[in-house]
Amino acid sequence: MKFPLKNTIAVIAMALAFSSCSNDENPTIVTNELEGLNKIQEITNDTHIVELYSPTGTLQQGHNAISLRIKNKTTNEYEKNVAIAWAPLMQMTTMSHACPFSAVTKTTGKETLHNGYIVFQMAENTMEHWTLTINYTINGAAYTANNQISVPASTKKRVTTFTGTDGTKYLLALIEPTNPKVATNEMTVGVFKMQSMKVFPVVDDFKVKIDPRMPSMGNHGSPNNVDLAQSVSDKLYHGKLSLTMTGYWKINLQLLNTANEVLKGEAITDAVTTSSIYFEVEF
Repeated sequence: MKFPLKNTIAVIAMALAFSSCSNDENPTIVTNELEGLNKIQEITNDTHIVELYSPTGTLQQGHNAISLRIKNKTTNEYEKNVAIAWAPLMQMTTMSHACPFSAVTKTTGKETLHNGYIVFQMAENTMEHWTLTINYTINGAAYTANNQISVPASTKKRVTTFTGTDGTKYLLALIEPTNPKVATNEMTVGVFKMQSMKVFPVVDDFKVKIDPRMPSMGNHGSPNNVDLAQSVSDKLYHGKLSLTMTGYWKINLQLLNTANEVLKGEAITDAVTTSSIYFEVEF
């Protein structure tokens, strides 16, 4: 049985339209694993290449958000089911020590990417440097990769270390804001203590008082700041930082324990223009 040509054309057009609609309703979604990230460096062993990433493509003294993924040298594919741990270590001339760092977890919505943070409390120099060891397991097989990493000094003070009145060594690291604005900024700080040369756990239930000042403008402050308290969800300390104009700000700090006793830092007065512990921001 033959159909008129115009009917045949109509049937073909309908079929193409249906196919187009079906494709539109079920598009292939391609996830960019590295959106917003730049490569820092690679750490290799005989089997894999470990790629390190950050938003800037660099590391620096202070808090660093780091992402990583592992590439199989034989298959040229990135591993999807892998358990990862890391161990940063500062190689000094007469000793070595670690620093605060988080667990490494799978990045939400990604297939091959993992992430965490490391707080480098000191910068490299001509005689001393940081190394990073990556320990990981794939299908029950354990691997390790290790190499030197570059950690230059930060241009502004983003981390402070000190001994409190209780004799404990503490470390405070500025996490947010990374891009401060003339506004009331969300502020996040990590509070850690040195339990040993290799262990720096998070400190629980303390308080961090803040008093931002502009030394070049009569040391004036700002309104609507909120002191930092620990969050149950991420164990970091959160508050509000008010910056009323662009320029250089010194964020004066005081660390208080669970009994509300000041362990380090001074309140700002006409006679005391800066605290012994502080962060710096400039924008």
